[in-house]
Amino acid sequence: MKDSVFTHIPCGETLPINNIHAVSVSMPSLQDVIDYEEQTPEILEKIKSAYPRFVLHPYLKLLANYIKEKYKVSNNYEVVLLSSQEAVKIVSSKYFIHNKIDIEEPFGVILVLRGTTQLQKVLTFIQHVGCNLSSRFAQDYLFEVGVLKHKHQEELEKEEISLEIIKKTLAQAYNQPISNVGLAPSGMNAIYSVIRGLKKIQEKNNRTILVQLGWLYLDTMNIVEHHYNRTKKFLDISNLDKLENYLEEYGLNVSAIITEIPTNPLLQSVDLVKLRSLCDKYNIPLVIDATLATPYNLNLKPYGDIFVESLTKFACGNADVLMGAVILNENFKISHMQGEFFKHLEMVYIKDIQRLAYEIKDYKSRVKKISANTKKLVEFFKTCSYIDKIYYCLSSENEKNYKVAMIDEESYSGLISVTFNKDFKTIYDNLNFAKGPSLGTEFTLLMPYVYLAHYDYIQTTKGREFLKQIGLPIDLLRISVGIENLDEIINEFKRVEKYFST
Repeated sequence: MKDSVFTHIPCGETLPINNIHAVSVSMPSLQDVIDYEEQTPEILEKIKSAYPRFVLHPYLKLLANYIKEKYKVSNNYEVVLLSSQEAVKIVSSKYFIHNKIDIEEPFGVILVLRGTTQLQKVLTFIQHVGCNLSSRFAQDYLFEVGVLKHKHQEELEKEEISLEIIKKTLAQAYNQPISNVGLAPSGMNAIYSVIRGLKKIQEKNNRTILVQLGWLYLDTMNIVEHHYNRTKKFLDISNLDKLENYLEEYGLNVSAIITEIPTNPLLQSVDLVKLRSLCDKYNIPLVIDATLATPYNLNLKPYGDIFVESLTKFACGNADVLMGAVILNENFKISHMQGEFFKHLEMVYIKDIQRLAYEIKDYKSRVKKISANTKKLVEFFKTCSYIDKIYYCLSSENEKNYKVAMIDEESYSGLISVTFNKDFKTIYDNLNFAKGPSLGTEFTLLMPYVYLAHYDYIQTTKGREFLKQIGLPIDLLRISVGIENLDEIINEFKRVEKYFST
């Protein structure tokens, strides 16, 4: 077999490589992942930048230090940067922060006492609601004041047409009016804004319960729990009978149902036809996170009321922009209340808009290439000796549910999750694809999902039992399929077979 075109990427290298605005970071060995989760000094020396909502960007650290010196802030306080003054009000109110600082800056600043549990709570909340300050904003600011001598060079769309390009692309993809599209500085801020809007609209109708359908992305669940005292989770989406029975009693008190199509990382799809009929029966808005489906794989317009998408993923394709979107469906009653959903969206920095506008022009072609590669890679995995179970959007148990919204026969979500009948660490450590958080990239990207998303569950017997209960294997590898030559992708998986040959 010829040598693989994929090569080892050292731990701590940005993904994409040599890009200061990268939203992922290389963790090439399982021990790197464990060390990152346990925050060992050795790993913190290597990983300077990672997924932006989880690790403070180096430019934001520089900017915080600059602000601290500029305004002569006491060393007793940590300077925390936020995307806006509105975000300052939200965080300060929630955590009773009264250490006001008078500044004249185009962003928000709060001061949090060092050595307190409050600091971690604040940082976690910011992570969940996605009101981080843009790394591109920090770069421009620091360059203007002379802290940085150079800027990262990248292709940008013209400023005057960038916002229209993004909104028009999404409006056409979702078959909605352009006025029904709102942008956010992250996918989580988009979800946060929708949750806040729903709570405001529905509380006056005594609809105070939010239903979570499926095991959703970690921060989505955290946002739900932050804003609703009453939540109901239905983790098994393969059978809607329990949900139907619940709605018979509480349907008129349900504010909304929120789900992912398909789910991450198990790629399951709910029975959309039945779910839509239940929502209609009780007049319940259906919120769908369509990030994994993308509007180019599935037509969800007949089913959802509100769509959210992390544009950081497939819409960007290069893992170097943090942005999200809210798309309101004109088909349903709730669309006329767009102001309530859009008013909680944080402003998006213009350079991020320009970068995404440049990248989003390839959105449809990128998704089609990834879908075609995914379909063929699934077929290879069915013959791969060391792969045990394959989770993908058209697996037999959810084929009917996914097909109902498919646009064409190549409409495979660009994710595949697999388990192995051989040693997980050996396989993970020896595959030379990019390995780190995030998905939707043009380059194939692997992630040991449970280790990075739910490491705390792995650490306890109770946690491991819970993962088993919800059918989430600890040694699950999530594969975000890229647009590389499919034969080269397959050859890299074949290459690892030699480690298990007798």
